[in-house]
Amino acid sequence: MNHKLVSYCISLCLLGAGTVLAGDKEASIASALSAGPASVTENATVKDHEGNVLKQGNNGYTCYPEAPMMGPACNQGQWDELIGAMMNKQDFTANQISFSYMLAGEGDSPGTSNSDPYQTDPTAVDDWIKEGPHMMIVVPREMLKGLSHDPRDPVYVMWGDTPYAHIMVRIEEGE
Repeated sequence: MNHKLVSYCISLCLLGAGTVLAGDKEASIASALSAGPASVTENATVKDHEGNVLKQGNNGYTCYPEAPMMGPACNQGQWDELIGAMMNKQDFTANQISFSYMLAGEGDSPGTSNSDPYQTDPTAVDDWIKEGPHMMIVVPREMLKGLSHDPRDPVYVMWGDTPYAHIMVRIEEGE
């Protein structure tokens, strides 16, 4: 009799854990899909930050839920390459135009430096920004010539003196 009771309790615990995990999955998907317009997110792949596919898509965009230092994002392929290179402090060269949407802004992230992707102290630099809803465009480096590097402008270059330079397009005013 005790064996059946223990088995029943274990089954209930596992069922509850599965429900929580399913809820987390749905919340992660909802967070990821908040990053882009419906025309992008409808057929986008959704992955968690470990690379696990939460929803398979077919339009070339991959959306990620909010993370501790980054808001949710929907990226085309070059963006995933740029982020991977940046995280591993490797060189990166854009060879095509690629878009990333962050229409939900940076979430709980404190923001970032406009010049240094590795800066974590907002008081250490004078170009700290929290952008709010925006779109980012990675382009071959020669296409950045002549663009503003001033984050107060509606369109500007972020991380311009690094291999991770890209165009920022403000959608709404941030903080």
